[in-house]
Amino acid sequence: MSNAVLVEVVRSGFVESVHRGSLVITDPDGSVRFSTGDVGIPVYPRSSNKPLQAVGMLNAGLRVDAADLAYACASHNGEPGHVERTLAMLERAGLDENALFCPPDFPLLEDARHDVVRTGGGKRRAAMNCSGKHAAMVTTCTQLDWPVEGYADAGHKLQQVIAGTVEELTGEPIAHTGVDGCGAPLFAYSLTGLARSFGKLVTAADGSPERRVADAMRAHPWLVAGTGREDTLLMLAVKGLLIKGGAEAVHAMALPDGTSIALKIDDGGARARNPLVVAVLHALGVDPATPAAASTLDALGGGQVLGANRPVGELRVAAGLLDAVM
Repeated sequence: MSNAVLVEVVRSGFVESVHRGSLVITDPDGSVRFSTGDVGIPVYPRSSNKPLQAVGMLNAGLRVDAADLAYACASHNGEPGHVERTLAMLERAGLDENALFCPPDFPLLEDARHDVVRTGGGKRRAAMNCSGKHAAMVTTCTQLDWPVEGYADAGHKLQQVIAGTVEELTGEPIAHTGVDGCGAPLFAYSLTGLARSFGKLVTAADGSPERRVADAMRAHPWLVAGTGREDTLLMLAVKGLLIKGGAEAVHAMALPDGTSIALKIDDGGARARNPLVVAVLHALGVDPATPAAASTLDALGGGQVLGANRPVGELRVAAGLLDAVM
């Protein structure tokens, strides 16, 4: 099935281009409430995998507090507080930055990146946006007396436990195993499986590994992303929302009752995600609790097209796309 037009790019009143993709909404029981595009074929969810990987680490035996658990799910900005947390996790595990397999990188946040360059610094592993996940992985290994060397190999015992957890949460076998940008194993499965897995996290019993991950992320949204990032802003604006984006324009989220959403933009165009995410939340009847929260949703949902550094158009969700949801 040809994937649907999800978002239009409109410049000066003319539809300049479109973003096609797939979108699925599942009810708390996991049944599909709405879908468009092909939501059954395997995709790489990229960093939307991270909450599931964190559940796998807890299943393996990881012992951390809620803040470090939230950070294990992060695609963070590399701000000083993020880098410091990575280094602190490593120190508690008796390791240093060289234990991380993720590649050295500059911070994602422009101001943090400029500060590093201004002070003569360079790329480092602790600043890489996946360093929290990798710090949690090596911490798991040290706590269980598993080898740290090779911890990112798909055949390592840790990764096998994580893979089993992903299959359990998604309710489907892993279709392919690749290598993510950070070097860790990357599992392919359907958007429907991704949505269902997020629903399981928020509806799991208190204290279970699934619920611990969901509660940690919602309690520490800045650690999950950082200043100005959509996942942080949305979890602050919408009470009880669990959300995690991934590269190549993937996003997954769950409302507190277990209603869950997963989407992917075919061309990897990240600019199309926020208007669609916000439109889906509105279609599901999400009502921000405060004027500030409503302003956050309005800002994220109103993607602008610029000309000469001024607004000349917008990104808008395709007309009628979500009528069946409302």
